[in-house]
Formats: sequence, structure tokens, C-alpha cells
Amino acid sequence: MNSTKVNLDGRNLRIGIVQSRFNEPVVTSLLNACVAELQKHGVDPDAIDHVSVPGALEIPVVLQTMAHTQKYDALIAIGAVIRGETYHFEVVANESCRGVMDATLETGVPIANGILTVDTDEQALARTAEKGADCARVAIEMAHTIKEINAPVRARS
Repeated sequence: MNSTKVNLDGRNLRIGIVQSRFNEPVVTSLLNACVAELQKHGVDPDAIDHVSVPGALEIPVVLQTMAHTQKYDALIAIGAVIRGETYHFEVVANESCRGVMDATLETGVPIANGILTVDTDEQALARTAEKGADCARVAIEMAHTIKEINAPVRARS
């Protein structure tokens, strides 16, 4: 049986990050953890493109636009939707996540979804370090997985 292998070597990968500005302390912490983890795994800082957008609902269209350029091996969504007192939380949480998935499936470019959906600021801040780092690892691994799947079939001996 031929199986894909987990590959977390970030060298020679180009990664795009789209970050919302809403809930700024949380998303800055997510972004910092993500970028640190990308660099830990060998992604060159000059191979990381960062775009800032107003909120989580604006993330998917920018990811989709970046994916269509075919410049990126993987993309990362960074944002935070924190429950308030209105139904708006559900709309933003559901639609931003659906938009990220739609962009991934439409373009074939892997997108690590780091849009936190939580009840409180405290919950969000408690998750930023691990979620930011996790998104970096997911992006690197999925970039390699998609490349391996798309590679020509190896000759069998």
C-alpha cells in the first residue's frame, strides 16, 4: 500500500495569510503564533504574504482571490468571532467558515482555518498560541499532501 507521509518541512513553500482586524488582541496573538511556527518549520519570512481585512466575513473572498493567483502552496485564515448578545455571532461564525471551505474546494488550494469561534475573550486568548501554531502545521502538511497527490505516478518496478 502506498501512503502519504506527514511532511512538515516548510522550506520552499509560499504561504499566504489573511487576517481580520476585528478582535485585534486575539488575532494578533494568533498571527504571531502562526508566523513563529511557520518559521520554526523552515518557511522563509519572505515567502509569507500577509493581508489584513476588516472582519471574518471578508476573509474568504481574499483567500479565494489569492488562491486563484496560483502563487501559494497553502493559505491560512486568521480571525476571531466572539459571541455577543445577538444572533450576529452565528451568522458570522457559520458564513466565514463556510466561505473558507468553499474557497478551498473551489480552488484546490489548502486553507488552514484559524478563525476562532468562542463565547468569551478569555476563551479566545487561551486558544491563540496553540491554534495559531496548529494552522501553520496544517498549512505545511496539506501543501505537501496536495503536491504528492498531484505528482505524476511513479514508475513501478
